[in-house]
Amino acid sequence: MEYRRLGEAGPVVSRVAFGNSLTAGNQLDDARAVDCVRTAFDAGITTFDTADVYADGRAEEVLGTALAGIPRDQVVICTKVGRGAGGGSNGPGGLSRERITAGLEASLRRLGTDHVDLYQAHLYDDATPLEETMGAFADAVAAGKVRCVGVSEWAADELTEAARLARGLGVPLVANQPQYNMLWRVVETEVIPACEPLGIGQVVWSPLAGGVLSGKYLPGRELPPGSRAVAAKGGDVSLRRWRFLDDEVLERVQRLRPLAGAAGLTLPQLALAWVLQNPQVTSAVIGASAPDQIERNLRAVDAVLEPDLMARIDDVLGGSVVRDPDLTLSRMLRSRR
Repeated sequence: MEYRRLGEAGPVVSRVAFGNSLTAGNQLDDARAVDCVRTAFDAGITTFDTADVYADGRAEEVLGTALAGIPRDQVVICTKVGRGAGGGSNGPGGLSRERITAGLEASLRRLGTDHVDLYQAHLYDDATPLEETMGAFADAVAAGKVRCVGVSEWAADELTEAARLARGLGVPLVANQPQYNMLWRVVETEVIPACEPLGIGQVVWSPLAGGVLSGKYLPGRELPPGSRAVAAKGGDVSLRRWRFLDDEVLERVQRLRPLAGAAGLTLPQLALAWVLQNPQVTSAVIGASAPDQIERNLRAVDAVLEPDLMARIDDVLGGSVVRDPDLTLSRMLRSRR
């Protein structure tokens, strides 16, 4: 495993983080979910990502159980707040002072810790003044309950203003968590260039495009039993929303298989290695439904993809790659209001 500092002032994180958005309390029973976390830690993963909305809080509880007994200074715990007061939809007031204060206390209780290392604002809340949101974050940092703060799926202009306010409040805003993978590159045009001079690192989610880039979903075939798109509640939502399950996309993904083989990698390893090649990506969040998936995929950390291979990947994926910055989730939701 390799480790890097997150942003200019964040904690040192593992290059691969472990997340449980659709597994703990959802796709997996608690014992298997705990086993996955422990396997990840034993493999050198020190950074664990969750959110209060995942499985209505159960994901945080399971992560807290899994990390119990591990010295607190050996792990970086990241969670999120903001997708509605009761979890679920991104309702108004998701990032109000009241919501952040109550949400943090509940998260700390479920996680079984007195502080989180990275507290992230889940989607922008245009119903709450950003000054109120950042002020609540600053108070949480001052109280020692939060070490650093970040955001998830914010547009470039939202990030820039949040960073300005954070500097004034003395709050370390160190991270952005966007979706980023071979197929979904909407943050490359505006978001990542905005973050770089601000000292904000990228902790990206869905590096395997929800499992599509693992090659397990085949064109013209039924979805495999037990896969995320079938076994996890809501697991197929983003896959269908972004058309990752269209036959044309799945056919192109299969054409990546010989490229991966020539590089001595599996398809999942190639996909994860591709994400980690971006120098602005500090860490990539992976999930797993079985412990052995974690150990296999971590070989990607040491892989170096030559420029010719990167170009051939682009040629194969062609028009299936999504790049439009207007599809940054926060901006897209804002345009619908």
